[in-house]
Amino acid sequence: MVRPHFSSFRRRFAARQPVVGSFIKTPTTHATEIFGALGYDFVVIDEEHAPIDRAMTDVMLLAARASNLAGIVRVSSDDPAKILSCLDCGATGVLVPHVATVEKARAVAAAARYRGGRRGYSGSSRAGAYGGTPVWSLVDEQDASVCAIAMIEDPEALDHIDAIAAVDGIHGFFIGRGDLTVALGAKSSADASVKDAVIRIIAAAKKVAKPVCVMVAGAAEAKEFADLGASAFIISSDQGQMRRAAAQTLTDFKTLVKTTDGSHVSQL
Repeated sequence: MVRPHFSSFRRRFAARQPVVGSFIKTPTTHATEIFGALGYDFVVIDEEHAPIDRAMTDVMLLAARASNLAGIVRVSSDDPAKILSCLDCGATGVLVPHVATVEKARAVAAAARYRGGRRGYSGSSRAGAYGGTPVWSLVDEQDASVCAIAMIEDPEALDHIDAIAAVDGIHGFFIGRGDLTVALGAKSSADASVKDAVIRIIAAAKKVAKPVCVMVAGAAEAKEFADLGASAFIISSDQGQMRRAAAQTLTDFKTLVKTTDGSHVSQL
């Protein structure tokens, strides 16, 4: 099957069609190209927890677009200038951390759109085809395709989750189970308090027919969340998948390679 064009990501996400992606934490274009070649739907370029600056984000987004991948950027803050920078570079959307209040959700939505929002206009960036897109065509195209995803990862957000979910211009939610686990003092993300938070977030999203994205270790865990109502899945990261594959390869190698006397190699 031919993968849909990356610009259709928001439409597919909003329709709660299953989409799969991965975090990109290594400041290089190569991992993004690999995920694109494999057929992933999107990548999340991680400016919050990885050493990725604006210049690197710019070329990683170029790689995403060239690979027909939706390039989402997890911004390091909700600063409107940061969101604008990523969108001008051609991001399909932004993943904004710690959206714990209605006011912050509204500010994020405003920063990510022109009409009814406060996104600063420039037609000279990649998003505007370097001056090739007429003003109002660019406004309409961007407002129809840019995806603003709020990360719900603070206990305070749970107190206002229905109101946050209802904010116009927030197109979906990512459940930050790691931060919720730490903030709630839980032993792991499998604890009842975290599970209850997940259920409350998904329920709020369902009320307003908005999609939910979660990070999962693999297909089995994704199935569990799909049964709850999630439809978008971030499978680990480029680093996580490389580490897992490298560890398994090394284990296999130690098991299969033997010394001349028949004993297993203990050190390599």
